[in-house]
Amino acid sequence: MQSARADVPARLPVNKPKKADAGEPLVWPPRKLSLALQGGGTFAAFTWGALERLLEEPNCAFDTISGASAGAVNAALLACGLVEGGREGARAALNRFWMRIMHEASFRSLMLVGGFSPAGRSVAFGPTLRSGQFDPFDLDPLRQALARDIDFTALQSPACPRLLVAATRVRDGRQQVFGNAEITADVLLASTCPPLIHCAVEIDGESYWDGGFGANPPLVRLVQESETTNVLVVQVTPARDSYVPITPAAIDRRLDQITANSVLNAEIAALEWARPAAAPALRLFRIAAEDEIDGLAQRSATDLGPGFIRLLHRSGRKAAERFLAQDAGSTQIETPRKSRVAEPALL
Repeated sequence: MQSARADVPARLPVNKPKKADAGEPLVWPPRKLSLALQGGGTFAAFTWGALERLLEEPNCAFDTISGASAGAVNAALLACGLVEGGREGARAALNRFWMRIMHEASFRSLMLVGGFSPAGRSVAFGPTLRSGQFDPFDLDPLRQALARDIDFTALQSPACPRLLVAATRVRDGRQQVFGNAEITADVLLASTCPPLIHCAVEIDGESYWDGGFGANPPLVRLVQESETTNVLVVQVTPARDSYVPITPAAIDRRLDQITANSVLNAEIAALEWARPAAAPALRLFRIAAEDEIDGLAQRSATDLGPGFIRLLHRSGRKAAERFLAQDAGSTQIETPRKSRVAEPALL
């Protein structure tokens, strides 16, 4: 299946002109942001909080939004809400979804937010429940939940931000990025599909698994399509862990975290390498859940506890508040290496 924007080249174009704010002085808070929303199960409630705070900034609009897995669900909720009810509509859409996750907690809720992604090793039910052998979980409730919260026709509105949703193509392992006109419930189900738990989702004859394998979230493609030079990555899966895991469960959890961040790290490195020639005006920022919550690497992305989800939400709001509160000079810093930072990173 071809993406809706198949004319976009496979690499960063050299000196691509930006229609907005290229070459202009850095205005803070930025008047327009593109967002890259990482997936990571219930950790994506951090993104809910961050988006809620960004929506409260009246002079900051959104250009292009990319997401994978639970990040894709957040992206679609944000975009649909903006079309249907502006900033308040977007806040309400995100709030309804995450409140339902908290109060209607179930195995299907975990699947909906991609709680077993990207590798899904940390939750296993034995060989009889492998996706290729036996699939007892009906997709219809997930489809119904998405249809209840997201009007997919609204995503095709001219007023809708540009969306990029990632899924992983099973036959060759490559990322497939779906644009606004292509995004359906099936696309979001594919982006959140845990391969060890559920059968692959078929779209136009192709089978797909969780988007976190191929792009978590799509970042190079986001920069290619964005018309603003300000790009904010919301990273929810911990990159650092101060402990060396020794139990099978802890090892699996850490492997999942490494897998979830490996593609993101590769895309950041590619942008850093290409930036001097291809995108010299690019300003790439990051806020990370692990910088706000001590010991996040030891927590489970399948934890549906209301207290934990509310902690993530509050932490996301605080991180976005600090991001918006910086002056233009203080954002020009190196990527942090310590466990906690007081300001956003310019990558």
